[in-house]
Amino acid sequence: MGKDVIIACDFSSAKETFDFLDKFTGRKPFVKIGMELFYAEGPEIVRQIKARGHKIFLDLKLHDIPNTVMKAMAVLSRLDVDMTNLHASGTIRMMEGALKGLTRPDGTRPLLIAVTQLTSTDQESMENDLLIKEPIDEVVMHYAANAEKAGLDGVVCSPLEAGKVHDRCGKNFLTVTPGVRFADGDVGDQKRVMTPAEAKKIGSDYIVVGRPITAAADPVAAYERCCDEFIG
Repeated sequence: MGKDVIIACDFSSAKETFDFLDKFTGRKPFVKIGMELFYAEGPEIVRQIKARGHKIFLDLKLHDIPNTVMKAMAVLSRLDVDMTNLHASGTIRMMEGALKGLTRPDGTRPLLIAVTQLTSTDQESMENDLLIKEPIDEVVMHYAANAEKAGLDGVVCSPLEAGKVHDRCGKNFLTVTPGVRFADGDVGDQKRVMTPAEAKKIGSDYIVVGRPITAAADPVAAYERCCDEFIG
């Protein structure tokens, strides 16, 4: 599977989203729809963006009892998204239930990936807030191994961990990495960040880029720069 840049469309309304997407008159970027936009506009926003020809990563990070997640994923599978996710901390059984629910009667399904640790989490907050004392790299690797065992396609992880995930779970196990910023950009609220070129070098399969593209003076140029640096 080829590398790709996913734009995080973290907007609060359909109008903002379409005003942004209308700027792209050439190739249609892969886009991420997160909680803010999905909760504001509902499933219809997914259908409309899909109808425009974009691939969609539906980033809702499900985490509940296995049966609830299975049923929710069955609903999401009907939206024809290309990728969706959940929290690996929900246990192997929950991830297996999600995969079962996401798989359509004909056997097809979107890619399913698991969040290991959020890129806003660092060792100190993990220990103090979550009472997880192991090194964050070990926690990420353990969660990734659980996701692989459950049959998932990959994980969301920091680009700093992408190479290690491939070493642990194999090169075909996908790494989807937020926390990517241009070398001359602001890191925002992310703790563990990397440039597109560095993410390429370390082996990320997909990078998720938000404000460096969406808040740029010329978003299309910023997207093309990202693609050039990451895909080549």
